[in-house]
Amino acid sequence: MSVLHIINKSPFEKNSLDTCLRLAKKGSAVLLIEDAIYAAQKNTAVADKIDAAVIKHTVYALEPDLDARGVDKSTIIDGISLVDYDGFVQLATEYSGTQSWL
Repeated sequence: MSVLHIINKSPFEKNSLDTCLRLAKKGSAVLLIEDAIYAAQKNTAVADKIDAAVIKHTVYALEPDLDARGVDKSTIIDGISLVDYDGFVQLATEYSGTQSWL
């Protein structure tokens, strides 16, 4: 069963990202939304975790949330795909389930 894991908390304030990456099965997807998009940036304390995650999972970041927070797209880690709201809905329909990490 492939699952879309949705993370919305900053990895610098909560452990949602760590928990998700520890428990997500290979082949599942991870979508970073809201403040979790900060995990998508290069040269941060969590960049190595995301670099490792893109090998095991498909990792996405919600582009409108990057824009809302003023995050420059050139700072996004290679291997992360950006999606818009329609893409978010499409992902939710493509996977057999979703798991939101609070």
